[in-house]
Order: sequence, then C-alpha cells, then structure tokens
Amino acid sequence: MSQEPATVREEDVYEALREVYDPEIPVNIVDLGLVYEVALQPKRVDVKMTLTAIGCPMAPEVMEDVRDRLLALPGIEEAGVELVYDPPWTPERMSEDARWELGLV
Repeated sequence: MSQEPATVREEDVYEALREVYDPEIPVNIVDLGLVYEVALQPKRVDVKMTLTAIGCPMAPEVMEDVRDRLLALPGIEEAGVELVYDPPWTPERMSEDARWELGLV
C-alpha cells in the first residue's frame, strides 16, 4: 500500500525551522539567516544550513533539532541536514525581526 506523496511546502519547512533556536542567541535559525537552502522531494526534505560560529560545540544538538522538526512534518519520512560554512554567516543575513529582537535596529 503506497502513501500519498508529501504535500509539504517550502513555507511549511521554514515555519517548522522557526522553532529551532541558536543556543547562544535568543532568535530562531531562520530569522538569523542560518538556513541557506531547502530541497523538497516526495517524503524527504534536505536542508543546508550554517551556524553563527565555526566549531560551535552545540552543532550536533542544533542539527538534531532541525532533523527532528523536519521529520515531524506530515508525510516526511526522511530528512537530511548538511552543515556548510560557505558562504560564511554574517549578521547581515539576519531578518529585520531578528535585528529588532537583538536591538540592532
């Protein structure tokens, strides 16, 4: 018995990832500009993301949280999370909301 293909939209993925927070900054990874790419396939989501600092000791926990959020989406059975550092993250990647939250505006 085959299942219906996933009907998850890119917006759904970003909404789920807004529940994942950087361990050192009280802002979610989407508004921080840490999510570089989302790729959707039937039943699978792949994300390329970065962290605010290379060598962050919390990287495994953040990546696991991202993967768990992706797997909680309806119809998603597989999720890949790739950590990349090119291009490097800079504060300019943050959303205006994140800038307000951190008092940078």
